[in-house]
Amino acid sequence: MTISYILLQNAAPSGEGAMGGLGTFLPLLLIIVVFYFFMIRPQMKKQKELKNYREALQKGDKVVTTGGIYGKITGISENTVDVEIANGITIKVDKYAILKSSTDLANQK
Repeated sequence: MTISYILLQNAAPSGEGAMGGLGTFLPLLLIIVVFYFFMIRPQMKKQKELKNYREALQKGDKVVTTGGIYGKITGISENTVDVEIANGITIKVDKYAILKSSTDLANQK
């Protein structure tokens, strides 16, 4: 017997229909759905919460920047925030560089 004869006998029937195509892609679709619910959706929720936090910043809030600088907000403009990091020392920081309030970080410990 030749190899081609053995392979032809073990080949799947040609009339699989629509379920054969769906069965082939079902594991891939399942992986995509799981990836969405466990990776993408929580990240989008976190970004939305951070955006709302940055929009709600007020003068006097204690914040932490992405660089790890702790300070208190002394002024707010459209895209920047003035942060007092020590008595009389104020720096101007982009709003997108603000991570969380320092009181939130203290409560997590």
